[in-house]
Amino acid sequence: MDSITQAVLGASLAGICAPKEHRRKALALGAALGTLPDLDVLIDYGDPVSNFTYHRGFSHSLFVLFPFSALLWLILRRWWAPVRDAPGPWLAAIMLTLVTHPLLDGHTVYGTQLLWPMTTPPVMWSTLFIIDPAYTLPILIGVLIALVAPRRKVGSIGLATGLVISTVYVGWSWMAKSLVEREVVAVLRPMGIQDAHRFSIPTPFNTILWRVVVMTDDGYLEGFHSLIADDGPIRFNAYQSDHVTLEQTSDVWAVARLRWFSHDFLKTEIKGNKLVLSDLRMGIEPRYFFSYAVAVHGNPHWKALPPERLGTRVNSGDLVRVWNRIWSDN
Repeated sequence: MDSITQAVLGASLAGICAPKEHRRKALALGAALGTLPDLDVLIDYGDPVSNFTYHRGFSHSLFVLFPFSALLWLILRRWWAPVRDAPGPWLAAIMLTLVTHPLLDGHTVYGTQLLWPMTTPPVMWSTLFIIDPAYTLPILIGVLIALVAPRRKVGSIGLATGLVISTVYVGWSWMAKSLVEREVVAVLRPMGIQDAHRFSIPTPFNTILWRVVVMTDDGYLEGFHSLIADDGPIRFNAYQSDHVTLEQTSDVWAVARLRWFSHDFLKTEIKGNKLVLSDLRMGIEPRYFFSYAVAVHGNPHWKALPPERLGTRVNSGDLVRVWNRIWSDN
């Protein structure tokens, strides 16, 4: 999720766990710890594909964050009086703030390496868009109330209410995804591809309109389903992708790395003499945020190319189309 959401989530959890007489300190520490795992973006791994695929790696691993939480707690207990005076509540505050960060990130489609250093593909439950005001605002309001009235009961109620509402919203996102998946299966079963490799993800800033991508033998299908506007079958559009070349170039490190990181949800194109891979999970046809030139056609084989990012920026027209599509199936 975005940094603001992670900061207010961390602040809210720490504010609830820590003693109310230190609530403002807890809110500040929670906000800082809530954003700490994302500081891995400051690490330069050497090329665009590495920077893309190593993000949300070690700093988001449960195998790292649990012991780091305990170590940080021990240090603060030694040197900071509030933690020394109430060690149990502060241990809960520190641990929950750090561990919930990657668990929330796992609900997005980007992928989170919860089990690093294990080499399993990143977790991507894809029930939430990376920015979703309906999740963030209740927590933010609760934190603001607690800042104004840290020692009063209304502060505790604000924090708890915000967390409950946002948690219920996460539960709704899982329910919405299951409803969409049921519709997808109903469309794909007559085509004989109900078990095809696919993903579904909410479109920007909502959990009402969902985008579905289904991989096929020669490309992929893309469709949208609004839980408000649609009462008929999902309509898919078909697009080509060069799966043959993707297989032929899988010995190129950047190709193999992107296949692993994206769960093989890649659009493969040859532009000029270069192989370009686009992560189908982030964007809308034909614009994808993460596209990379990774290989060049030699004589006669493909050769690795220093990865070059070609991804596009957010298009306001796409956002308008998404908003309109929520309310209409046209």
